[in-house]
Amino acid sequence: MGSRVAAALLRRGKDQASALLTPRLPRSAPAPALPRVGSTSSCGSGGGGGGGCLLPPRPGPAGAFSSASRFASFHVFRSFAPKTLFGQCARKMSTSAAALNSTVANGAANSGLKLLVTKGPQAQKAVGIWLFGCAAWVFSLVILGGITRLTRSGLSMTDWKFTGEIPPMSDDAWQLEFEKYKQSPEYKRVNKGMSLEDFKFIYWMEYAHRMWGRALGFLFAGPFAYFIAKGYVTPQLGFRLSALFALGGAQGLIGWWMVKSGLEEPTSEYVQPRVSPYRLATHLTSAFAIYCGILWTALSVVMPDPPTGSMNWVNGAAKIRKLAIPVSAVVGITAISGAFVAGNDAGHAYNSFPKMGDTWIPEDVFSMEPFVRNFFENTSTVQLNHRILATATLLSVSGLWLAARKIDMHPAVKSLIGSTFGMAALQVTLGISTLLMYVPTSLGSAHQAGALTLLSLMLLLTHTLRRPSPTLLKSLATAVKST
Repeated sequence: MGSRVAAALLRRGKDQASALLTPRLPRSAPAPALPRVGSTSSCGSGGGGGGGCLLPPRPGPAGAFSSASRFASFHVFRSFAPKTLFGQCARKMSTSAAALNSTVANGAANSGLKLLVTKGPQAQKAVGIWLFGCAAWVFSLVILGGITRLTRSGLSMTDWKFTGEIPPMSDDAWQLEFEKYKQSPEYKRVNKGMSLEDFKFIYWMEYAHRMWGRALGFLFAGPFAYFIAKGYVTPQLGFRLSALFALGGAQGLIGWWMVKSGLEEPTSEYVQPRVSPYRLATHLTSAFAIYCGILWTALSVVMPDPPTGSMNWVNGAAKIRKLAIPVSAVVGITAISGAFVAGNDAGHAYNSFPKMGDTWIPEDVFSMEPFVRNFFENTSTVQLNHRILATATLLSVSGLWLAARKIDMHPAVKSLIGSTFGMAALQVTLGISTLLMYVPTSLGSAHQAGALTLLSLMLLLTHTLRRPSPTLLKSLATAVKST
C-alpha cells in the first residue's frame, strides 16, 4: 500500500513539473523563471518554499537543460530555505527522493554544462563558501597592508624569512630588534629619537600583516587538499587554483622585494626613505590579481551559467557587456595608479580640489627625463594622472548606468549597475576627502577599501553579463519558438 502511494505521488509530481516548466507567454513577453527547487508550486504545499523537493526536468533535451542549468546555478543556496510539508514527506520516501536527485544530476551532465565541481550540490556549496571566504581574507589583507603603509610601519622589520618567525618575547629581544631598526635609513631620517614603545606599535603592525598573509596560505592549502582528496575538484578548477596558490606564495617574495627597496639609502640627502613606487605597484597589482582570480572562480563555481530568463534579456546583456568590459579596465587602471600615488607620497602634495594649488596643471608635470618617468615618479604628474583617471572612471560608470536604463535586461543586472554607480560616486568622494584632510589613516584605508569594492562590483557585473552556454541559448530559442 505504501509503495503504491509513493509511486502515485511521484507520478503526480512529474506531471506538475512538466506543466510548470512549459512556457505559455506571448512572444514579446519574457519567459518566466522556473520554479525554485523545493518551491510550493512544485511540492503542492501551502507553506513557504524549501529545499526538500527536487523537480525532475521536462522531457526532451531543451527542457532538460533548462531545468538542469537553473538547478546548477542556484542549488547551492537551497539549504537556506525552510523545509516544506511535502519535503518532510519526501525524506521518508528515500527511494523516490534518490530517483529525483539522480534525474536532475543526469540532466545537468547530459546538457553539456561544464561544472567546476563534481559530487553534487553539497560539494559545490562547500567549495563556493571556501572560495568566498578566501576572497574575503585577501580583501582584509589588502586593507591591513594599506593601514601598515599609512602608519609608516612597513619598514620596521629589517629582515624576512619565508616561514615566518616568532616575535620578540623579552625585553632583550625587543631591544635587539630596535637596534636593527636604528640602522635603517627611515630611523635616521624620519624617526630618530623614537621610543621603544612607539617602535613596538609599528613592529606589531608589520608583523600582523605578514602573519595574516601566511595564515591565508594555510586557509587556502588545507581545504584545497581536502577537496582534491574527496574528488570534488575538476582538472580545470585544480589548475586554476594551483596557479592562484603559486601566485600567493610569490606575493610574499614580492612584498619583501618591495620592503627591501625602502631599506636602502636614498640617492639624495633631502629625500625621505620609502619603498620603490614600481615595486609597491607590483605588490598591489599582484594582490588585486589574486583577489579577482579567487572571486571570479568562486562565482563560476556557484553560478555556472548567468541568469537569463528570456532571449530579450540575453540580447540586452550582450549590449551592456560591450560597455562593461572597457569600463572594468578603466576601474582597474585607476586602482593601480593609486599605488603610484602611495609610492610617491603624492597624496601629501596639492591638498586642494579641484585645482592643484593655484593652477589646474602644475608647471613641473614634465620636468623629468626621460619623459616617461614623469608618469611614475613625478609627484605632480602622478597625482594629476590619478585625478584624471578617477574622473574618467566616474564618467564611464555613469555612462554605463544611463545606457542600462534604456535596455531591456534582467532586473538583477540593472540593480547591480545602479549599485556600481553609487559606489563609484562614493569612491570619488572618499578620494577628495582624503586629499583635503591630508591623508588621515582612517580615510586613506577607507579609500583603498572603496577601490577594491568598486573593482569587486565591476567583476561581479562582468561575470553576470557573460554569454550563456550554447545549450542554454538553444533552450531559450526553442522556448520562444514554441509560444
